[in-house]
Amino acid sequence: MPLNALDVFVNCPFDVAYKPIFNAIVFTVIRSGYRVRCALETDDTSDNRFAKICAIIGECKLGIHDISRTEADGDPPLPRFNMPLELGVFLGAKRFGAAGQKGKACIVFDRERYRFQRFISDIAGQDIRTHGGDVPTLIRELAAWLRTQPGGLQAGGGQAIAAEYADFEAALPAICAGLRLRIDELEFGDFNAIVTGYVQRLTSGPAT
Repeated sequence: MPLNALDVFVNCPFDVAYKPIFNAIVFTVIRSGYRVRCALETDDTSDNRFAKICAIIGECKLGIHDISRTEADGDPPLPRFNMPLELGVFLGAKRFGAAGQKGKACIVFDRERYRFQRFISDIAGQDIRTHGGDVPTLIRELAAWLRTQPGGLQAGGGQAIAAEYADFEAALPAICAGLRLRIDELEFGDFNAIVTGYVQRLTSGPAT
């Protein structure tokens, strides 16, 4: 399966509490000249979710993995291992996949730098980044990493992109009103398209 150098697989929680971080990831990836790929991009209940995730991973050269959500919940309380599992699939594709897969690269986030050693110590030696649940920190770390990857845009530093994202958030209610959508109604496809259009206008410069 050929890799697309501009496709970035995003492996993270998709719940409401994580949404501010997820939205910032989407904006930063697109602003840096890449495309976001994740399990939310299709809504077909006939698809096997894990097979779909594996197919997306197989097409992406880059990956963003947030393993900060592993706490036990529910009754009985059990940990959530979806994100470590998908990280393992990504690393396995790089290690054991065909020649094209060996060009994969990823960034791994956690809340605290060494917390992962208590539940997934086999990835010791990886350069784990931290965001602490803070959107500007996430943007700075992610933008810096994306600048080191080939194929994207030189979109500037993380502080500049964080400022652009703050402007985007301020503009989002009016954008949604123009589309007759509420912000809380936005699906991934809606948000992805809105960010893509906003970034295109942002980077096209004033009309001449």
